[in-house]
Order: sequence, then C-alpha cells, then structure tokens
Amino acid sequence: MAKTLLEELPEIVRAGRRQAQQILEQLEGPGRVSLQTRELVIPSRDFSGFDIYGVDSHSVEISHGLNRLIYGDNMLAMAALLAGGDETPSMRGKIDLIYIDPPFDSKADYRTQILLPGKTIDQRPTVAEQFAYSDTWANGTASYLEMMTPRLHLMRELLSATGTICVHLDWHVGHYVKILLDEVFGKDRFVNEVVWRYGKMSNALRKFPQNHDVLLVYSKSDRYYFAPVKTADSEYKARFQRVVDNNRVTYGAVKDSTDKLILLRVRKVQKELGRDLQDDDVLFDFDVEFKTQDDVFYDISIVKGNAKENLAFETQKPEKLLERIITALTPEGATVADFYAGSGTTVAVAERLSRKWLTTELAKPATMITRKRLVDQNAAPFLYQAIGDYQVEQARSTLGRKFKIGELSQTVLSIYGALPLPAEENVNGSLGYLPNEHTLVIVDSPSRLTTVSTLRRAQAYRDSKMGGFRRVLVLGWNFSASIGHDLAALNDPDGLDVRVIPPDLLDRLKKRGKENLIGEVRFATLQYLEAHVETAVIGDALELEVVLDNYVLLSPDAISLNDEDRATVLSVMNREPLALIEYWAIDPDFDDYIFRSSWQDYRGNTANDGDALRTVTHARITVPPRETPRQVCVRAIDVFGFESEVIVTVAGTDA
Repeated sequence: MAKTLLEELPEIVRAGRRQAQQILEQLEGPGRVSLQTRELVIPSRDFSGFDIYGVDSHSVEISHGLNRLIYGDNMLAMAALLAGGDETPSMRGKIDLIYIDPPFDSKADYRTQILLPGKTIDQRPTVAEQFAYSDTWANGTASYLEMMTPRLHLMRELLSATGTICVHLDWHVGHYVKILLDEVFGKDRFVNEVVWRYGKMSNALRKFPQNHDVLLVYSKSDRYYFAPVKTADSEYKARFQRVVDNNRVTYGAVKDSTDKLILLRVRKVQKELGRDLQDDDVLFDFDVEFKTQDDVFYDISIVKGNAKENLAFETQKPEKLLERIITALTPEGATVADFYAGSGTTVAVAERLSRKWLTTELAKPATMITRKRLVDQNAAPFLYQAIGDYQVEQARSTLGRKFKIGELSQTVLSIYGALPLPAEENVNGSLGYLPNEHTLVIVDSPSRLTTVSTLRRAQAYRDSKMGGFRRVLVLGWNFSASIGHDLAALNDPDGLDVRVIPPDLLDRLKKRGKENLIGEVRFATLQYLEAHVETAVIGDALELEVVLDNYVLLSPDAISLNDEDRATVLSVMNREPLALIEYWAIDPDFDDYIFRSSWQDYRGNTANDGDALRTVTHARITVPPRETPRQVCVRAIDVFGFESEVIVTVAGTDA
C-alpha cells in the first residue's frame, strides 16, 4: 500500500537536508558550480554614468557589486552564489530579502505564446527549460516538496542575519510548505502569514470561491528588519468620506457619527488643535497614507489587462504587492533576491526602490521578458549570467557525481547511430563514424564551449583518422554565440557540419534509457545571424551604422511546436526571417571577453518604429574614433530564446 504524504514527509525532510548538505560540502572543491557572464547590459536610454570605454572587462569591477539576472536551474545558481568565484565573493549571508513565487499548481501550463506577424503560436516547454521542474509533480505533492526542501535550505544559507524570506503560495501546497519552512527556519522564526485578497472571483458553485494567496514570512534570526507600512486603504477612506467634504469636517456629521474609528480620529485631531472641531477643519488629508497595514492585503488587485505594467505573463504579480513587501522587509540599499523571476516584477520594483537585486530563472522566455523590462525602465547596468557548466551539472544529477565524460560521449554516439572508432584512434571515446556515409562524428565535451577551434580540430581529425573521411560532423552541447558565423567563415559546407545535442537528452536518458532513444532524438542545425557595419566620421566622433541582414533559425523540427505552428514559423523564416528576432544588442568595442551591451532594441519597444511585432534592423551608434581596428559584436536572441552573434571588424580611422 502506498504511503500517505504524512508518512512520506519525514524522509522528504531528511533527504532534502542531505542534498543541501552535499551541495554545501562541494562549494570549495575544483568541481564547484560557477557562473558565466554572458552580457553586461547597459540600458541604452541612459548610460547612468557608466563609462563603457573606461572599463577593463577582465577586472573585478565587472562582476563585483552589479545586479544579476541568471539563467538556469535555481539550485545550481544558488550553489554558484554560495561558492563565489575568482571575481565575485560568496553571497553567503549577504541577501536581506528573498521573495519567491514558485510554481504551485500541478496542472500549470508552461506554454509560451509567441506573437508573429499574422498569427500567435504556442511554444510548448522544452524539457531542458523545465529541467528543475520535470520531476516536480511526478509523484504529486510529495515530488513538489522534494524539489522545494533543498532549495529552502540553500536560501537560508544565503540570507543575512537580519534577513527574511517571503514565500508566495496558494491553497494547493501552502499548508505543506509551511511545515517545511518550520523545519528549515524554525517555528520560532515564523513572522507572518500574509493574506493577499486579489479580488478575482471564480465561478465555484459547491464551495466558497478561492480569492486569495498566502505569503509566508520567516526570518533568519530574531534581529530581522521590519518597517511598518502605512497605507491609504480604500475601505477606511470610504468611512471618513461619509463625514467630510473635500477633506474638511462637516461638523454635524462628525458629531452624530457612531463609527469608533472616526471618533478616535476626531479626538486625536481635537487634541492636536487644543479645541473642539469646527466646520472646515481638516480631519484627514486623503493624499497621506494613514493606516498601519495589517496581515490582510485587500487593496491590491491582480494585474488588469489594460494595466501599463501588464506583460501578458501568465503568473505576473502586481508591482504594488512587491512594493509593499520590499518596503516593509528591507531598508534602502539592501539586497533582494528572487529565485523564480517570472516576468521580473520583484527585481523591477527593487531597482526602482534603490535596492540591490539578483534573480534566477530557468525558462528562457521569462529571462527575456525580465531583461527587456529592466532595459525599458532604464535600470542601472546589470549582468546577465548563466550556469558555467550546465550540462555537466545535469549529468552529475542524472548519472551520479562520478560520471565519466567519455562514457557520456559514447552514449550520445550510440543514440545518433554512429559506431565507435577503434580504441587506438579514439583515446577519450568521443569519436565515431557513420559507415554508410563515410562520415566522422565527434561528440564535444559538455564541460566546454564548441568554438571555431573545435571546428578546426574536427577538420584535422576528418583528414587523419582511419585514413580520412569524406566529411565530419560535430555534435555539441554548448556553443560560442558566434559559432554559426565561424562555421560559414571556414567555407567547408560539404566537409564540415555541426549539430546541437538536445539539451533535454540527459533528462530523457534518466527517464527512458538509451535503448529507447535510438532513432528518436533530433539533433538540430545551428541558428545563424548575418550583419554588417558602415562607418562615417562626423566631427570628432565615429558613427557606426549596424545593419541586420539575415537570420537563420535553429531547425524548427527541434522546437516544441505543433505541425500548424511549425508551418507558420517556416513561412516566416522564408518570407521575413528578421521578424523572428526578439531582442538584439550591440557592443561597439568587443574585447573577446564580456559582451558589453550598450545599445538594445526588442519587440514591443515601439519608441523606435511603432511596430510591436518587429525590432528595428538598423542602429546608429556614435563612438570615440581611434587609429586601431575595433570589433563590433552584434548579438541577437530569437522569439524561442536561441542566441547567436556576429563580429564585424571595423578599420581604424587612419586606414
């Protein structure tokens, strides 16, 4: 007989504690999780005093102290934050408020609606983007609690001594997660159960309709920060408005009032004035917040469809809710973290309230929405980072901490249908061949990027291994953003090609096993961006005109779409490929180390061309002239979250 959740809970708690402890013990070793900075985002509307040309991107100043948007599994991201790196100190004990709004509905639909010219399509989630959630509901609520427990332990390690955590939940799992929070933080560290009555009624007929979420607030210690919040609550306002006219007293109405709140207010004002009230005395200035907020928030509605802040994100929370939480639980200058970024509401509000912030998100569409939101509100420069060795960490999770890269390579070769080369020609087990096609197949390591150097090495292997092959095919996990451009520059279309190993492959191996995947897995072609740069000297400045020429999408067969939507994407690819670009940015002086995005455009930014479904395709940037050549790097992200870049060398002004 299956165990009840109550019977399973003690082991869930113990296992979660063990898992967190294992992660903490590995923070100091050479295999620690690291973060890779993909972009230094400098919102183009305002450089905010940030001198892009005066920054050495190899220096500690690039990483130290900047806010961070991190793409990847939040457990890996938290491990990396706890470990720190060569350029960034550990964040252990440094975060003052953690607000999380984790997924809490087992039937949640993670599909993303993508607007294309002429049609809206649905992209179903790739298993890769849902890697951390893929097993979340395999065993119902028990699996969800297994997912949450180690993460809560790591969050506690990140909290400062005066910090608090606020966990946003609803009726699905709120009561179960409170038990976990009691275990991780201690029952004596429970601060509040806040009820957010959001005013959206369901049509339930056989029960009271659900109309609220709960926010569970816990502290790290008894020295936590809290500042009472004053609000101009609409219900209380209405009670005062019955006895005043334009904020001033109507004496008879006050005299006859039986409302205890109004009478208390009258006595307070009389005491301040030193006399009885008279007509036209100001009883209360409605422009001033006056009620101390209690633990029931019923003056904040959900994000309405016509609201300016509405980003059409399924679970978007209102900014006013986060304003209240952040204002109450942190002082100005504090650090706020959200490990389920969603649409980026937490960090957008933290930015506006002069708090430092960091956030993580596994879903690529959500990271794009958050980045665009921050650019749109002219945020201070921030980092966009990713897990350094994401597939390695996946492999460790799936295959065990002692997995061997060579064994993984052989598994990938087998799934692709390639036979291994003889041992004497195949030292690390990464080489195979397709005998009927006379093609060499190379599986690159998940611990490094596939770059132009990899491609050149592949060409050398093609010509030397087993007397030579007609062509070589490289299967890679992680690619440099310029790989499509590099592949074209090598001009070897018949002898060299690249395929993308599906990022969900390890998860599928775990669930189904190698034998069941042979012949079923699609290895996609690369996406690819084309652009050029024109220059003109204007006075003492150099003007760069950057022009997008073409975009080739990753094979649509590799994207999780239904047949009709796939046909739509193919049509757009053939008719108007640049309409697939969601966001593009320019580093006018790329140093081959960190992409410093100092100009951005994105779909939905109608300030440039009024077209919400397309980006502009031309950009003009003025930079200081110099005699030596410069590299202009153009990076684009398409509507599905795939990234590519092209580097154009611009001659010096004396050439």
